[in-house]
Amino acid sequence: MMSEKEIIQQFQSYLFLEKNLSPHSIDAYINDVEKLSQYLKDNQQDVSLITAQRKHIQEFIKTLFQIGLEPSSISRIISGIKAFYNFLNYAEIIQHHPADTIESPKSIRKLPTVLSVYEIEQMIQQIDRSTPEGERNYAMIETLYGCGLRVSELVSLKISDINFSDEYIKVTGKGNKERLVPLGQLAKKALLNYYENYRKHYSTNKKHEDILFLNKFYRPLSRIMVFYIIKDLAQKAGIQKSISPHTLRHSFATHLIEGGANIRAVQELLGHSSITTTEIYTHIDREYLRENILSYHPRNKKQ
Repeated sequence: MMSEKEIIQQFQSYLFLEKNLSPHSIDAYINDVEKLSQYLKDNQQDVSLITAQRKHIQEFIKTLFQIGLEPSSISRIISGIKAFYNFLNYAEIIQHHPADTIESPKSIRKLPTVLSVYEIEQMIQQIDRSTPEGERNYAMIETLYGCGLRVSELVSLKISDINFSDEYIKVTGKGNKERLVPLGQLAKKALLNYYENYRKHYSTNKKHEDILFLNKFYRPLSRIMVFYIIKDLAQKAGIQKSISPHTLRHSFATHLIEGGANIRAVQELLGHSSITTTEIYTHIDREYLRENILSYHPRNKKQ
């Protein structure tokens, strides 16, 4: 029996010779199939691309929605998977078609808008970094987008949650569940600059002394204030889309997945799984998560 690798190679040849697709289209189709293959290996140990049933593919697609991919991106991935199983049927490698009746998510509620890498860079360029507020805002944007945080996680981030030497932050998410998120170089540099040059010199009451992001009254920033800051930057950048802090979180996930990051790693980074501080070291290796952020996040590539 052929291995999965050999079958995927045959599929690649089929797309080139029989379907006459461009190298770019072929790469996209192969990438889609490899995403499904990796998902099955991570989540369905006894299931392969050949033995996968409709329910397994549906669970995979559900995961893509949970991560935050837009319906248009998911539709394209479904198209690639359907083409793969069409080929398996055509080549008589399988007798069933697990993706045949799966519909593209045209009518599913649209997820929050995703910004392009260029649009995020344009927003960042609007920040006046000559002021303490500007350096704070710059650090916030780099952290939201660089670490995929919820706005509630951002405003509650503590100084003691940041480990600059090991380059990660401890994030407290929904249900007080904690996870460790690697810091890319740009996010680390922005946070360190804000902390060393401004935040560590602020005098605040004991209740707020460990909170990282403060307003001009040295009190914790509100979620609505972060919303206004982001809306203002988007407007100055000429971005017409309706965005919020959550848009940066969805952009984080989308850009990682579309860049080739492992789906399970992105799930962990977003905090969709139940991870506590003590479990993080056994549940999934921190270096594995770090590798996915450093390898696939646009803000970590050479500028």
